[in-house]
Amino acid sequence: MKALRTLCFLTTIAFLSTVLLAEIHTDYDHNADFSKYHTYSWLRVHSDNPLWQERIQQDVDNALQALGLQKVPSGGDLEVSAVGAVRNEQEYQTFYDGFGPGWYWGGFGTTAITTPVNYRVGTLVVDLYDSRTKQLVWRGTATDTLSDDPSKNQNKLKDAVQDMINKDKFPKPIGTLEPKS
Repeated sequence: MKALRTLCFLTTIAFLSTVLLAEIHTDYDHNADFSKYHTYSWLRVHSDNPLWQERIQQDVDNALQALGLQKVPSGGDLEVSAVGAVRNEQEYQTFYDGFGPGWYWGGFGTTAITTPVNYRVGTLVVDLYDSRTKQLVWRGTATDTLSDDPSKNQNKLKDAVQDMINKDKFPKPIGTLEPKS
């Protein structure tokens, strides 16, 4: 029975790790003229973990430049703000010790074991402001379950930013160059 419970627990964890992929959302000001945006500069980048600030900025830079936008030290057509945060979540999972005599009327066994499962969820919000009007013209958010392995999280960040900031998430045209494939 103990082996069965362990197998059920590991199967559930494996299932959750494949289901909990990055959730990406974007929105933009439908009245903004994106053809006038060719350059950008950073307004701010913030993260709960200071080590991640440079990683966030680098991944956002790569994605914006792939769209054809050029980074300038200040005075860009767009101002970029990125904020990353991590929160702890908890989920309760119940495992039964088998199919007891009453399973056909709703019972699943004689003993149920409920355990809490803790995990960390990271969220990144990237905002683009029109530097002339100071109005928000585009927002992207990415949320994903984090690993205990920082290198896996770094890959998740890179993938999430690339999914969030790509040519399909922006009105045409954006930038000065054709987007890189």
